[in-house]
Amino acid sequence: MSKENAISRSVVDAAFKIHVALGPGLLESVYEQVLAFELRKRGHRVETQIPIAIVYEGHRFDDAFRADLVVDDKLIVELKSVEKVSPVHSKQLLTYLRLSDKRLGLLINFGEARIKEGITRMVNGLAEDGFSAP
Repeated sequence: MSKENAISRSVVDAAFKIHVALGPGLLESVYEQVLAFELRKRGHRVETQIPIAIVYEGHRFDDAFRADLVVDDKLIVELKSVEKVSPVHSKQLLTYLRLSDKRLGLLINFGEARIKEGITRMVNGLAEDGFSAP
């Protein structure tokens, strides 16, 4: 199993635990803080609101986007707390993966009644090896 997939399993497990404890409907910023706390408790290095740069016509824009969480410098986690995610949210995460040269990301919508239905796994050149959400 790749390092990214092992990290993603831990993130999914933590998201499930948080969703059971807090339920849906809180602000995204609350889930971000609590998920970062839970992952750090589990021994992960978690950075929040990480700037992602773009280069356009030879000019670098250092703070073009912000990733909600970057876990162990391997996995990007984008959080939502909405009734339903839209296709643009998945495209956003895939763009973040490409721009940051990361291979795996999770889009987690804490607004879903069942967290399992709110998790989307995005891959940027990472081999699949049997990952599934709980």
